[in-house]
Amino acid sequence: MTPGILVAAPRSGSGKTVITLGLLRALARRGVRVQPFKCGPDYIDTAYHQLASGRAAFNLDSWAMDAELIQSLAGEAASADLALAEGVMGLFDGARAKGSSGNGSSADIAAALGWPVILVIDVSGQSQSAAALAQGFRTMRPHVRVAGVILNQVASPRHEAMIRDAMKEVALPVLGAVPRSALLALPERHLGLVQVGEHREADKAIEAIADVVEAHVELSAVRAAASALPFGPLPAHRAPPPGQRIALAQDAAFSFTYAHLLAGWRSAGAEIVPFSPLSDEAPDARADVIWLPGGYPELHAPRLAGAARFLDGLRRHARDRPVHGECGGYMVLGQAIIDAQERAHKMAGLLGLVSSFAERKLHLGYRRAQLLSPMGGYEAGADLRGHEFHYSTVIEEPDEPLAQVTDAAGEGVASGGSRRECVTGSFFHLIAGAA
Repeated sequence: MTPGILVAAPRSGSGKTVITLGLLRALARRGVRVQPFKCGPDYIDTAYHQLASGRAAFNLDSWAMDAELIQSLAGEAASADLALAEGVMGLFDGARAKGSSGNGSSADIAAALGWPVILVIDVSGQSQSAAALAQGFRTMRPHVRVAGVILNQVASPRHEAMIRDAMKEVALPVLGAVPRSALLALPERHLGLVQVGEHREADKAIEAIADVVEAHVELSAVRAAASALPFGPLPAHRAPPPGQRIALAQDAAFSFTYAHLLAGWRSAGAEIVPFSPLSDEAPDARADVIWLPGGYPELHAPRLAGAARFLDGLRRHARDRPVHGECGGYMVLGQAIIDAQERAHKMAGLLGLVSSFAERKLHLGYRRAQLLSPMGGYEAGADLRGHEFHYSTVIEEPDEPLAQVTDAAGEGVASGGSRRECVTGSFFHLIAGAA
């Protein structure tokens, strides 16, 4: 296996994303072929990883994926010199209940693949205590090896020296000390970073981040820390395509797609034909299925409501062929989206759903769905794993439910999605089907 490293942190907000982006770009500039990965279900960070590295980034999720699928996806690094994964939340943070491979934590992925951890510590407001924190993380789980630390938000040379001395006492290598810098920031909104396609100077920002990281992190030491467990022949990705020819919505309103699903569809022989609803493009009339992924349709609701070619194309297709929408795509298949100013925008009307952003309510977490009807290449009765993250409120959801949905702890979730004839939709983003 290609050697790998996992960039993690004690908590969210420590700077692991910008450090990861800096490492990806800085190593790529030196001619190192780096394969990026993201632990957990995030679909925004991976787009930044791809821009920084020049390679498609894949999600690795121990709650939603079994060990075989995780190993298969890790095999994407076979043509690279180094696998570099960004963790999720804190190193050991995950769901309340365990899935087939773990609870969704970064630590699960590190242990499963034998990738050592580099711990990014935001040392603001502390000095020697950072060593105690790192030592605790190093000893928490025997099969997770912390190979070193990168200090972030270092205030001064004296501050750095104090922490380095403390790290020596616990024999933890300091692989870098990154000073406070306004360059180490990316614009955010409520679902995480602003999408890379909306950040006009994203590449320039990554270049600046890489300059800082290259100046303050020992890149050769990062590479030297990498390792991996040996595996036998790796199986292909398991992702049955929803059809032979798939019309896939792709633009700023519909961008939440997982690279491993698209790769799985293609490896199964499917053809993916992208189109842009925001440009009022109709889906391919020869498509077997239309797939509307999640995104930010609420930010573009007036434009989508006026996209006659797009909406008419959906309605024609839905007369006799499948259409599926995830989260934002599900909302667009409904009757209307009500925006934050309480204005209703008429959508496709293929389902009865009415969703509203007038009163924001967070819906977040892993989802397990037992299908009551066929959906996206899976038959009724299939056990699917996914993730939900949105702030909309359901006003109406009158159609028959698509699935019985529970959270990671096995507790029921109010929305089971919808089905009406050939049209299906759900608020959960599909990650994988059970083996």
